Amino acid sequence: MVRRLVETDPRFWLSRSWTTRARRVGEDEDAYTFVDTATFLERVAAGGFLEWATVLGEHYGTPYPEAPPGRDIVLEIDVQGAEQVLERCEDVVVVLLVPPSRAEQRRRLEGRGDPPEQVERRIALGELEVERARRIARAVVVNEDVDKSAAELVAIVDRARRQASA
Repeated sequence: MVRRLVETDPRFWLSRSWTTRARRVGEDEDAYTFVDTATFLERVAAGGFLEWATVLGEHYGTPYPEAPPGRDIVLEIDVQGAEQVLERCEDVVVVLLVPPSRAEQRRRLEGRGDPPEQVERRIALGELEVERARRIARAVVVNEDVDKSAAELVAIVDRARRQASA
């Protein structure tokens, strides 16, 4: 869904996160920068991430993004990362994307090839994260229809831009 946003609106630029998890079957090679744990932790020690977290035993992090001039940076991150970004940056718009239902979330996780135990762990973690995220999010978008959700995100950012310039 976020990829659709940056594909359809040239004002947005999607930052590419790093992860230590293995690439899923059929997953785009550029979905993440896939690295081993040692490489990731070297980058952490060097202060090379805007935010990073360990989620279900794997590391995820966002290098300090270098967006083209005049473009808004979009980060696809979990609540831990969003909290870190809010501490470090100004003019941040946190939007919580939620699935339309737990059943749909389960279907999506299974559809991307996650094993059953991983699906259960992700669903349980998601329930905890939603409560934390609702406290920091400016808006919540139910990710049911990709085009509609992308349009909602654009509207949220447009409102934030207007408020910032007022």
